[in-house]
Amino acid sequence: MQVQSMHFKARAGQKLADQRLQTNLKKLSTKFVTARATAMEEIDFEATRAALKARRNRGLETLDVWLELFEREAVRRGATVLFAESTQDAARLVAEIARKHDVKKVIKSKSMVTEELQLNRVLGDMGVQSIETDLGEYILQINDNEPPSHIIAPVVHKDKEEVADLFARVHHKPRQTEIPAMTREAREMLRPQFLSADMGVTGGNFIIAETGSVAVVTNEGNEGMCTIMPRVHVAVTGIEKVLPTLEDLATAMRLLPRSATGQGTSNYFSLLTGTRAEGELDGPEHMYFVLVDGGRTGLIGGAFQDMLRCIRCGACMNHCPVYQKIGGHAYGWVYPGPMGSVLTPSYVGIEKTLDLPQAATLCGECNRVCPVGIPISDLLRKLRERQVERGLRPWQERFGLAAWGFAVRRPALYATLTSLGGRILSWMGRERGSISKLPGGGGWTDTREMPAPSGRTFRAMYKAQRGKSGE
Repeated sequence: MQVQSMHFKARAGQKLADQRLQTNLKKLSTKFVTARATAMEEIDFEATRAALKARRNRGLETLDVWLELFEREAVRRGATVLFAESTQDAARLVAEIARKHDVKKVIKSKSMVTEELQLNRVLGDMGVQSIETDLGEYILQINDNEPPSHIIAPVVHKDKEEVADLFARVHHKPRQTEIPAMTREAREMLRPQFLSADMGVTGGNFIIAETGSVAVVTNEGNEGMCTIMPRVHVAVTGIEKVLPTLEDLATAMRLLPRSATGQGTSNYFSLLTGTRAEGELDGPEHMYFVLVDGGRTGLIGGAFQDMLRCIRCGACMNHCPVYQKIGGHAYGWVYPGPMGSVLTPSYVGIEKTLDLPQAATLCGECNRVCPVGIPISDLLRKLRERQVERGLRPWQERFGLAAWGFAVRRPALYATLTSLGGRILSWMGRERGSISKLPGGGGWTDTREMPAPSGRTFRAMYKAQRGKSGE
């Protein structure tokens, strides 16, 4: 997926004006947010979050040790482990695996890391058909390879009428409008692909060091079809996804489905270890792990290491007031929402993503719901600081901040300026009680009116109140 984050402002404006999208995005609050709140009542969220945070930190603090253990255990059980420094290296490794085994068709379970790799395009360029089997990803693929809008619910931005039109056009069948009939139609289209594929590609929610296993979580069961039927299975995931033990995995699974979809447990949970053993009826003959760095080690030991704890549940974007209004496509890369606004600059460069750290209200809702306690709003603030330090923000903005900083360090000057400013704004809104055009503040008044202040500053009102209390 090409980085398009530099077009965030233009895209966000388009999404805000899309009334159909605005209606579709209401599903986030009516479904995911409410369901998560209910599911968390079943457990001690704060205690479980603290436990998972500690376990994820343990894995990251000695990441090299656990990756070496994972490699040794996975190889001992018949798998091949390959490390890729860049996403391009990872895509090349998967292509070489396909070429080695004379693969003509690949079936895929949903994987955001393979979106980083642009894997479908790479495989297509070498003549290998790659088919998404997650229902949401399949819908997007047959819709001209549209990118996902959400990391858990990739097609949340569409309604069933849009999908019905798409199925009728692509499948050349009578238009269905009932969801059970539509899902059956998709199943009928995908089943022959499962049966005829040479290679299955999945992501990995976690990899387990002590057993050399990969954990894959879905709600549709397609990951099972992708991993037990093809003769080759390739699991592609980031190096930060390693958990030291199965006990760590058990803790993670108490929070991942609850945070993602509001379920106590996912419908399907696969823990895959090694190749098909003698006497076993299913499973791959060849199993590969492609573990991707892609900028992740650059975060270790730095100010943004906390972001590597992310378990890709999507809770931060479900609760984010910005994401709830514009959806995922405006962010311009694989990872949208608050987590994407930190990860994308970290992985592809802050100079390519100037607007993403600004795409947040800093309300802290993402911090509150994060199942691994990532201080996302603090990290966004740090990115904003780095942008200013490197001179990447517009000169008007930098000048304004410098002027404010100069004034605020001089209390008498600051008090005079705020008093004068308050009186001017009060005068501007004297007739209507609001300001419809504010010089230098068009970002606010172009779309809404600004309530006119009273003309008295907080300091003045506080001083007056203190005077009354003393009488």
